[in-house]
Amino acid sequence: MKKLVCISFLFIGKAFAQNTDKPFIKLVQPSKEKISVSSPSNFIIGSTCKTCTVTVNKTSVKVYSTGAFAIELNLQPGDSSFDIQSTLSGKLVSKKITYTYTLLTPPEPVKILDIESINTYPEGNLVVMPGDKIRFKVKALTHCIVNVMEDTHLFEMPLTLTRGMPGIYQGEYTVKATDSFAVIKIPVTITDSLNNKVTKETKQTFSILSPLASEIAITRGRLAHLEYGLGDDRLGGAKIGYIDSNIVLKIIGKVGTHFKVQLAKTRTAYIPDELVTLMPKGSFAPESLTAKCYAYGDSAYDYVKVGLFEKLPYQSFQLVNPSTIVVDIFGATNNTNWITQLETLKEIKNIDYEQVTDDIFRITISLKHAQHWGHFIYYNGNSLIIKVRRQPENLSLSKLVVAVDAGHGGTNNGAVGATGIYEKEITLALSLKLQKALEKEGAKVIMTRSKEQTFDNKERILFYRDSLSDLLLSIHLNSSDDPLRTGGTSTYYRYIGFRDLSLDIYKHMLDLGLKEYGNTGSFNFMLNSPTEYPNALIETLFLSNLDEEAKILDENFQQQMADTIVLGVKDFLEGCKKD
Repeated sequence: MKKLVCISFLFIGKAFAQNTDKPFIKLVQPSKEKISVSSPSNFIIGSTCKTCTVTVNKTSVKVYSTGAFAIELNLQPGDSSFDIQSTLSGKLVSKKITYTYTLLTPPEPVKILDIESINTYPEGNLVVMPGDKIRFKVKALTHCIVNVMEDTHLFEMPLTLTRGMPGIYQGEYTVKATDSFAVIKIPVTITDSLNNKVTKETKQTFSILSPLASEIAITRGRLAHLEYGLGDDRLGGAKIGYIDSNIVLKIIGKVGTHFKVQLAKTRTAYIPDELVTLMPKGSFAPESLTAKCYAYGDSAYDYVKVGLFEKLPYQSFQLVNPSTIVVDIFGATNNTNWITQLETLKEIKNIDYEQVTDDIFRITISLKHAQHWGHFIYYNGNSLIIKVRRQPENLSLSKLVVAVDAGHGGTNNGAVGATGIYEKEITLALSLKLQKALEKEGAKVIMTRSKEQTFDNKERILFYRDSLSDLLLSIHLNSSDDPLRTGGTSTYYRYIGFRDLSLDIYKHMLDLGLKEYGNTGSFNFMLNSPTEYPNALIETLFLSNLDEEAKILDENFQQQMADTIVLGVKDFLEGCKKD
């Protein structure tokens, strides 16, 4: 018996579809002829020749001039087959796709004396110290006694907190000073009313930070970074910021591949183990008194110099209204009684400092202009240098250096559209048009890539750090699982001081009649992470959206978009002139 299937059709032709007198069917989703799914909502996405007719299970559907199509499915449980046919001048090709939709089996309680699962938090293998807490969540037979390491009792949670699932036990194990385990899997024991017992171990391993192990590390490489916590998404863990090499860090544990470090008594952070070098046992913990502090300028930049006895970790952030740079130095204690400020300063209006806590020394730098133009922090010997970029004297595009980053490239394809076009191809085409549009205004343009090549994001950051650009525009296309409804243009910034650049571009993009997807701040994308120059990520359109793919494949529309981005940059510069 055939399964009933609800289908809605939307077929949109694409300029990229092959201009051929032979019918074809090219699918980008699904990638296999037989596919198993656990959700009723799915899509078939692909393209055919521009003048072909298409049927799905003998039902005619419209093919637009560019040839792309998408089929939305609402599957019923079991097997559902779709016969897609493309016809032209009596010639026919077909492709059969079969979906097997299996309903998810609802979870069931444990019915015998057993432990079904043990989850520990933080997740992953841990290196811990006395006083650290390990959280446990265990699924087992209900109405039993569950212990960790024999003496730590876990509590069965009420059904209102477990979505009605009995037998969920939770609790914390506090690492004791007397614990001496090297590398173990922690045992969890369940005991019933008859004193029958079952013991199982965690999948993760745990060890005590050895008193013989080094507790001190130094950063290495030009892009070492600290992370706030262990969370993760497609952009990676949330970064505190990049820090210089050879900075001293105190290790207090390890989770998976990340060392946990003590920045201050009230601040911890994480750093990937590949970004540090362990120091010999006996190396001193990071701390220092501050020494001489003064500020000066040269022909291009303003500088704030803070004397320290060793390289300490730091964090910086921006404030607006009024524009301010704040730098916290962790492990530093104030021993500075004045700040010398020379008349060579051009952008810095005033500098102040305070001891925020016993081991956090804060420097506050007030700027003369409302717009942040960037800053960079590094060490010269043991002196911390805050290099402040000045607002350009001439804010005409013809006097500025603009970096244009064509997203993805080479082995990194990025998103793919229904016609099979890759994001890397469109970003390059659009970036080259943007380059010409900027050069037409007299700007000097620095390109990440002007051809098809692989360029790692870390390489991009270092390239632009060394290139001394005034602005960075990173060009991308967005993507979604839904090719029919999700779409729009969007811009992104990380630091509040750079928001206006992305916002002015966003407003002009909307003038093209595009759907709003928003101007997003605090965005944890690598190309938004440098503090050295104002930067904006521009997700021009959704390549996954059939309507928007048609637009972005049109070279005339690409040119309109490039010209529109230039208008946004010019508006940003005009706003800066009002300071």
